[in-house]
Amino acid sequence: MRNIRIVLWAVVLVLAGVVSWLTIEMTKTREQMVETAYGVPFELTAQTGQPITEKAFQGKPTALFFGFTHCPEVCPTTLFELNGWMEKVDPAGDKLQAYFVSVDPERDTPEIMQQYVSNVSKRITGITGPADKIAEMLKGYRIYAKKVPVDEKDPNGDYTMDHTASVILLDANGRFAGTIAYGENPDVAEQKLQNLLKGAKV
Repeated sequence: MRNIRIVLWAVVLVLAGVVSWLTIEMTKTREQMVETAYGVPFELTAQTGQPITEKAFQGKPTALFFGFTHCPEVCPTTLFELNGWMEKVDPAGDKLQAYFVSVDPERDTPEIMQQYVSNVSKRITGITGPADKIAEMLKGYRIYAKKVPVDEKDPNGDYTMDHTASVILLDANGRFAGTIAYGENPDVAEQKLQNLLKGAKV
């Protein structure tokens, strides 16, 4: 019996150690998201054809949305609404910036992004680039994106993209500050952007 109790206590101590380690690691991850720039370094192309890196997300608070130009509803709706919210909270357009990153670089060239985004907003800048570099950025920014055939019987035919539909908010140092969900109440969304401009967590 004594040996069994010793073994049980040893197991309890090991489990306690594992739980403590997991708690510390999870806390460190949350702190890193708050204290360091969100995402990963990248080198892509803006809709103007000029190079763009993660440094573009610093200097001003940033609204960041991932989507694609063939998107039937979510993307055009989000871009249109985001443009309207930005015009309300930042009428002069000099305090808040926004970017639309393509999850479909095979079809979304800089020229197509330029035409698509400029038809909706002069405040939002499109970003695209090589598929492998886009994939690295999506992973680093924790964005889900998956190609889905329109016709399951023809996987090499036309396709759409499933993707994360939330707008990511970054503070002026590029740190994660919150999200605006797809379908968010407009008043709530505007308040989140106001808080972002004030440097408050949203």
